[in-house]
Amino acid sequence: MRQISIFETTRTLTLEDLKKSQKLFLTSVFVIMSFLLQTMVVEARSAPESFADLVEDVGSSVVNITTTTKVETPVVPRGVVPEGSPFEELFRDFQNPNGPRQRPRNANALGSGFVISSDGFIVTNHHVINGADQITIEFNDGSFREAVVIGSDENIDIALLKVDSETNLEFVEFGDSDISRVGDWVMAMGNPLGQGFSVSVGIISARNRELAGNYDDYIQTDAAINRGNSGGPLFNMDGKVIGVNTAILSPNGGSIGIGFSMASNVVEPIVKQLKDFGEVRRGWLGVSIGDLNQDMADALGMKEPSGSIVLEVYDGPSKEAGLLASDVIVMFDNKKVGNSGELVRIVGDTTVGRTVDVMVLRQGERIKVSVKLGQRPTNKELNAKVMPPEPAKPNENAIDGVGLSELTDGLREEYNIDPAISGVIIVSIDENSAAYESGLRKGEVITDVGQNNQVSSVKEVEDLVSSAKSEGRKSVLLLVRKEGQPRFVVLKFE
Repeated sequence: MRQISIFETTRTLTLEDLKKSQKLFLTSVFVIMSFLLQTMVVEARSAPESFADLVEDVGSSVVNITTTTKVETPVVPRGVVPEGSPFEELFRDFQNPNGPRQRPRNANALGSGFVISSDGFIVTNHHVINGADQITIEFNDGSFREAVVIGSDENIDIALLKVDSETNLEFVEFGDSDISRVGDWVMAMGNPLGQGFSVSVGIISARNRELAGNYDDYIQTDAAINRGNSGGPLFNMDGKVIGVNTAILSPNGGSIGIGFSMASNVVEPIVKQLKDFGEVRRGWLGVSIGDLNQDMADALGMKEPSGSIVLEVYDGPSKEAGLLASDVIVMFDNKKVGNSGELVRIVGDTTVGRTVDVMVLRQGERIKVSVKLGQRPTNKELNAKVMPPEPAKPNENAIDGVGLSELTDGLREEYNIDPAISGVIIVSIDENSAAYESGLRKGEVITDVGQNNQVSSVKEVEDLVSSAKSEGRKSVLLLVRKEGQPRFVVLKFE
């Protein structure tokens, strides 16, 4: 057998060979790094073997809150028992309004909170401390301190407290709730049912829940939240507060795995305002708004019902900037507006007095309007309106099956129409007509036809409806009012 030396089996590498080897090496490195990164992401998102380290890191910043409120004991009326009854002696103290049983008593309530700064600022729920005469904070080490209310906001149920401390306190920071995903692990801490410091874990069950408020943005979680957890933090796995535990859905008052935490990206700017001003100063556009449905979107020539439609423009920022009823706000301050709820939250988070760009859809065109935000006025100022001009003569031939008339003093009195409202009133309607099926009703006032076309005569309504039909449109959007309240109706053509 012939032996081959190593020199005979080794060939000379060309420049092309070196390039191929380098490419193969770099490709291998890329594949390995990608695998390692994917492994790290999976490990980061998986449940830890224990939550103990996280509890140790953030637990000392969570506090129990006890409030004391003086409650007057109601006076028991005379005649509870008959005179001369053997029970008369028993009820004598109750019947004496000056007796010892009539003295005010203290009512206690329990909640939770968390420290957000080393100098003693504490966040909790508004309903935990509302009406309290005394607020006592119990820390994780068993120490107690009295707290004062810096400010609170009932709209999102948040309050900011302050305690004095000779030493720096352990505190936690807010995280970005917007990047939290359904299925992420979370941990709730607080004082459930007055049992003291307690921890529960679960996942984010849903995002962007709305309960009852205009500024709601709740994180839903199955981590156990009970009475007494109110005001406590909801942590992500990085130890950041992404929610403030506020409410539960339960038929029996206990946790059934449906709890709600107000998202940190709503809470944090409010806390900052409470700290800076002692009150909340929300931006105000000066409009009444509503959501779009698919029929409304079709009538406006939109592909999908996205944005927030303007129902009414009040005297104030939007009117000065040139916004009109029926404008569809699609972007505010370079942020896309999905619906009216999103717009309310975005505007509310914007600084009062700041000038922002508002993108609206008006008669098929995108128009940019610059609005200097104001602060919400009083209801009296909000309701102040200018008297409209006198309407023209009656006519009743604009919409099939609908009897229309221009407003007169007699019709205003008959249908209780505010003098500030200008438009055309429906005095009769055929219940078999397309207009009735579209939702129009007798007594309603049509104020706008086809978006940004305010009407004060039946002729104007007739011309605008005829124009929409001649353009081949299948419907037209009407802005109508009933008892002063605006709403949109999509008038479909037969």
